[in-house]
Amino acid sequence: MKRILVTGGLGFIGSHTVVELQNEGFEVVIVDDLSNTTLKVLESITEITGTRPAFHQIDLRIKNDVKRLFKTLKVDGIIHFAAFKAVGESVQNPLEYYENNIGSLVYILQEMRDRNLDNFIFSSSCTVYGQADELPITENAPVKKAESTYGNTKQIGEEIIQETCKAHQLNAIALRYFNPIGAHESIKIGELPIGVPQNLIPFVTQTAAGIRKELSVFGDDYPTIDGTAVRDYIHVVDLAKAHIAALKRLINKTNKENFEFFNVGSGKGSSVLEVIKAFEKASGQPLNYKIVGRREGDITSAYANTTKANKELNWKTEKSLNEGLASAWKWQQRQ
Repeated sequence: MKRILVTGGLGFIGSHTVVELQNEGFEVVIVDDLSNTTLKVLESITEITGTRPAFHQIDLRIKNDVKRLFKTLKVDGIIHFAAFKAVGESVQNPLEYYENNIGSLVYILQEMRDRNLDNFIFSSSCTVYGQADELPITENAPVKKAESTYGNTKQIGEEIIQETCKAHQLNAIALRYFNPIGAHESIKIGELPIGVPQNLIPFVTQTAAGIRKELSVFGDDYPTIDGTAVRDYIHVVDLAKAHIAALKRLINKTNKENFEFFNVGSGKGSSVLEVIKAFEKASGQPLNYKIVGRREGDITSAYANTTKANKELNWKTEKSLNEGLASAWKWQQRQ
């Protein structure tokens, strides 16, 4: 049985990926500092899969703690989710984002190098493309100057991994996510932001539940179908399964280069107002929202061309936007 380390494994995407890993017969070790999640997620994963993954509460910014972890841990691969991830917050707190997102990555790669470990999956982002010149976005699109500190940490992260792969024979895949939404079909795990949500869907569901007074729509003057920003929303379970496909590619040594990257999205763009209408239909709940000014760091439109991932990873999305919104609403109602 292959043992996989999942950093940030109690977070939104991490927890769903842990479930899919265990369903596929992998042994999982989770590292999380619990800064944006709770231990209840560990219990929920155990309930879903019937297997309790090993867990270490570690802040990966602390180099000695990372060293201590790897001294006792032999793994066959690492999926690295642990990072701060809010665009707006990153612009306000750049140094914290660089320390957390870059520092932790470097410490893990150093341990992989020193211990001859292989097979690294990096949680990247479509933000590396900035505002793409052509839509849908292919992997051939240029990586532009980042619009936010968060986006820059993903660009720098990919560069660090690529250079490490060249120097130390590491095999790695960066998955450039679009916008994950939804919850596991069991409704035992889902997106659980601590404090004010930074992503659209939890803000939508919290507004529908009466937790938030109203939803702010950041800008209605973009050159899009209805003036609101367009994004590609992918169900989190589909996204989790993409990690399994990428991991197997590395373990089975079917990768074509020692550093590869893939877009992981639904391949369809939806505007904020389209998402609001779709949610109202899926949930039967009217949403109280207002248009406010644009948010710094936001781009106009981004959605994926997923042909490369479909072909090379033998992966494709299976769940719709409506399924994602309906499961997100069920998850919210359970909180």
